[in-house]
Amino acid sequence: MQQRKRKSQNKVHKSPALFIIAALVVGLAFLLHQFTSSQALHSNSTTTQKSETIQSSSTETIEGIEIPAKIPNRNEIFITHTGFTVSYNPDWKIPNWVAYELTSEEVAGEEPRSNRFMPDPNLTLAQTATDNDYKNSGWDRGHMAPAADMKWSKQAMKESFYFSNVCPQNRNLNAGVWNSLEEQVRALALQKGSIYVVCGPIIDENPQTIGENKVVVPQRFFKALLQNSNGNWHAIGFVFDNKSGKRPLSTYALSINELQEITGITFFPSLPVDIAESVKSEVDFTQWAISRK
Repeated sequence: MQQRKRKSQNKVHKSPALFIIAALVVGLAFLLHQFTSSQALHSNSTTTQKSETIQSSSTETIEGIEIPAKIPNRNEIFITHTGFTVSYNPDWKIPNWVAYELTSEEVAGEEPRSNRFMPDPNLTLAQTATDNDYKNSGWDRGHMAPAADMKWSKQAMKESFYFSNVCPQNRNLNAGVWNSLEEQVRALALQKGSIYVVCGPIIDENPQTIGENKVVVPQRFFKALLQNSNGNWHAIGFVFDNKSGKRPLSTYALSINELQEITGITFFPSLPVDIAESVKSEVDFTQWAISRK
């Protein structure tokens, strides 16, 4: 009996130690599981966050993306109007460029056309063209930002008739292929939601001038277009001689890099460098609902 009692006592003494060891093993296993789960969750969270950041950076709106870089060695007066921004050249009495974003909502505007040309009140009389400069000159008062793109606002419509937005333009060009591209840009804005537009004159050596204020007559005109379609950026440029004639639009098209070489203007400088490299080198009509004809 005594022997049984001792064995029984020995069993009682061993039992707590076993339970303690077992508990420690279970506890360590639990802690290891929690740590592993936490690391996995953190990794997934970081991956998701990175993915969201990449998606955000490719689709977000870049404020002022349509504004070109400052032009070296050229006189520029920057004027921000209701519907567009102007880099105005007081030496030429015409803009260096006009830039704006055209949205589908703006295309649907119903403000009637103004038809009243006037000097820009942000300029002095010595800096601006007047209506008399254009009278009997044989040149149209050609809008850069077209009035039909500004019909969403009475003020924007009025400002589109300022001479800071006007260049001497061949009548057939103004009413022909230049107007056709303007119409197609509006159709693009309806389709894509918004289009960024930069347009203006190209002045070569020894330009003609008109009027008492010696308003420079451009030899050519350019237009640069940029769109963001579901995070994918695309751009295209056009150059037109300031004379009569109409060819397929595809024959006027060129890359933004080529347009920069011709104009001396850096377009869309706010685009991320990795995106700009491919965007500025392409001429891809499949990305634009623009007729080639």
